[in-house]
Amino acid sequence: MPRNSPSTLSRTSAPSLDEARWASVVGRDAAFDGSFVYSVETTGVYCRPSCGARRPNRANVRFHDNAADAERAGFRPCKRCKPTEPSLVQHYAEKVREACRLIETAEEEPRLGDLAEAVGLSPYHFHRIFKAALGVTPKAYSAAHRNKRMREELGRGGTVTQAIYGAGFNSNGRFYATSSEVLGMTPRDFKSGGTNAEIRFAVGECSLGAVLVAASEKGVCAILLGDAPEALLNELQDQFPRARLLGGDKEFERIAAQVVAFVETPRSSLELPLDIQGTAFQHRVWEALRRIPAGATASYTEIAEAIGAPKSVRAVASACAANHLAVAIPCHRVVRTGGALSGYRWGVERKRALLAKEAKS
Repeated sequence: MPRNSPSTLSRTSAPSLDEARWASVVGRDAAFDGSFVYSVETTGVYCRPSCGARRPNRANVRFHDNAADAERAGFRPCKRCKPTEPSLVQHYAEKVREACRLIETAEEEPRLGDLAEAVGLSPYHFHRIFKAALGVTPKAYSAAHRNKRMREELGRGGTVTQAIYGAGFNSNGRFYATSSEVLGMTPRDFKSGGTNAEIRFAVGECSLGAVLVAASEKGVCAILLGDAPEALLNELQDQFPRARLLGGDKEFERIAAQVVAFVETPRSSLELPLDIQGTAFQHRVWEALRRIPAGATASYTEIAEAIGAPKSVRAVASACAANHLAVAIPCHRVVRTGGALSGYRWGVERKRALLAKEAKS
């Protein structure tokens, strides 16, 4: 089924799309089933990437975006892997999508056993395929969705207590035990637009221009790139309109220096606590991005498939655009199908430069 593991996503780093596809055929990688099919001129058949048939000679192999393209080219479906029928990967992906819908529409957090029964799997098997598809457990996905609902409820008005129950928490105590992780601040401060929150920041220079690093009490909440420090500060103020923005001290400036060093040497380790704020879907996308190794790329389509939402390519692109943590969440490693560079929040040329740095590291 779709996976967001490094082994899956890193295959897109090859300079040629056909080379990447051939690598998945050699590895019989079921993660690519549904992404394309391949045909063999000497047999006249086409197969899915995971087909268990004897490996063909590379010189006789052609790649097609889908079964219809292969059949228009005169090839017939393989009787062994049956590429015209839903694959096991697609079958499990639909089970995961169904479970996500159940979680998102439930008034309270569903139990693992109830979710597994609803999609027709054992709890152990369901837990395993869910985590393999999304990179998080059903419980973690449910928590992220409730956190999103909590933010939305607080934004609608009403009392904090009403928001807590409206978001699916069945007790005040249960929510307040994790409120700082959910909101990055107290519920009342969040409701008032972050009035009492303190955000420390520092601005520096790197080979890509100006870089701004900001952090809440929880961790780094923004890494912004640009041409002018003033524009970056304005962007930070737009992100946290009512928070108190404070210039960082010497200790904080060392954190900013770590980020600059990471920009210049992408294969080094950026081991900083992060305050990642976003919707449940954005978290799924961003987690998949963090699994793309330095020096590799993945397409928007492949990210959508990796998180079990193959029809959400545009939503994946929107999640990339909503990222406030440049390089820490490497949205620069996402490209169009075929490898062409597309839009980047901080400019396509910076995206090109970051990928070039990673390729040389």
